[in-house]
Amino acid sequence: MNPIVRSGAAARAGALLILLGPLVSWTAEFVTAAAWQDPPYSPLYNWVSHLGLTGPAQTAFGQVANSPLGAVMDTGWVIYGSLLIVGAFLVFDPRKGIRPVVILILAVLAGVGVSLVGIFQGSNTNVGNGLIAFHTVGAQSVMLAGNIMAIAVGAGGTRIGLTRGRSTASIALGTAGLIAFPLFMADVFTGWMWNIGLFERAVIYPIMIGHALLGSSVAAAQRHRATHPPAPLTARAVS
Repeated sequence: MNPIVRSGAAARAGALLILLGPLVSWTAEFVTAAAWQDPPYSPLYNWVSHLGLTGPAQTAFGQVANSPLGAVMDTGWVIYGSLLIVGAFLVFDPRKGIRPVVILILAVLAGVGVSLVGIFQGSNTNVGNGLIAFHTVGAQSVMLAGNIMAIAVGAGGTRIGLTRGRSTASIALGTAGLIAFPLFMADVFTGWMWNIGLFERAVIYPIMIGHALLGSSVAAAQRHRATHPPAPLTARAVS
């Protein structure tokens, strides 16, 4: 089957950027969560987005938020979104059909979404001035587009450079994230708010793992292609 990704330095650079995005975000999350000590941050209970709240402690969306390094988390999200968009355009070739175009659109929606989460905090101030809409739209965009992208990547894995196992894993991750999304929304809108951080991460982490799989797989495929170039047509004819 014809590949839908570019080749050469551009594809290798793009794969690295896609892989780097979730690693940057996870690093920022762990550092920011470690700095949140009053009260200690709980990844199961606390909102993920509360890690990005800057300024003095506040009670937002039913939880006390006190993130001394909130700016680190916000920066991590913006970097993640930017790396995803740039990396996707370096990897996928829109001239190769509808599938790479769809994946690029999903990557842009997810990248812009996670960047909006970092730019517009889920703070009481933004609730009051209406800017919370950008935060909410951004969060839901990355949750939906990111998981659908994982499924689309897995479905076209053989044309991207994923092994069969990784293609199946990507589809499974995206499916799990989409199943978790309505459960997360129900947890929020019913007011139950039980272990909101657990449900939120059940939607988000499959996306991040999927991006890591995509970036590492494309990088490996491009490296193999560079070290094992296809035989010339004349050589194939003779053989």
